[in-house]
Amino acid sequence: MKVTLQRVLKANVEVKKNNIGSIDKGILILIGMAPTDNKKTIEQMGNKILNLRIFNDSQKKMNYSVLDIKGEILIVSQFTLYGDCKKGNRPSFIKSALPKHANKIYNEFVNYIKKKCDLKIETGEFGANMKVSLINNGPVTFNLEIE
Repeated sequence: MKVTLQRVLKANVEVKKNNIGSIDKGILILIGMAPTDNKKTIEQMGNKILNLRIFNDSQKKMNYSVLDIKGEILIVSQFTLYGDCKKGNRPSFIKSALPKHANKIYNEFVNYIKKKCDLKIETGEFGANMKVSLINNGPVTFNLEIE
């Protein structure tokens, strides 16, 4: 599982010009799934994200998690995180999970996050052509991976 996590002031996702998810201060999670992802992967990544201290305290040090600040979370599937551009001019996606497995893991991940906290959780639409907008706060962006 790979995640690009962005600390945001606002973020939203649209499908066919309809806003299907929006948040204020919190985190945008772009998530890509691998064929080997399972319940353990979901739990490890979910716990890491919820407890990652990326929000500033009064001294401008990253000491608070999204849980600490009671932030909001937007989770968007993004299989291109597993795109390999090393050879040629066209990305290879052979390391990405097949859609059926990826959709299952994505939904299980969303449900896990919802069970672990009482924050506002919004999502994109798996497999859809989405338009994601955000105001990155910092900018602060992290790439996380669990194999």
